[in-house]
Amino acid sequence: MNTSTQQANGWIGRYGLMRKAYLEEHQPELLRELTRSGRLSQHLAEVDAAARRRLEALMPALARNAGATEALKARDQLAWVQLMNACKAQAEEIIFDEIIYT
Repeated sequence: MNTSTQQANGWIGRYGLMRKAYLEEHQPELLRELTRSGRLSQHLAEVDAAARRRLEALMPALARNAGATEALKARDQLAWVQLMNACKAQAEEIIFDEIIYT
């Protein structure tokens, strides 16, 4: 599903919802302004899309640096899954800092 379809359907993913929670807690004035102007859903959908794009960009390099190769996946799936989960957690920390909590 592309971003324009997500926005048209009002679908906001996990990262968009995290952004909304952050705005409620730390930037209520911005949240009120976005709500008043009717741009909140669009803002949250854009943040969600940006976070997903950043995750897709970060994961290959993080996995490569961690040694999560196809050879490891074939040899030891559990170790590969653990590495991939660690890479995703690391990527999400970067995303939170760069996109969600700014």
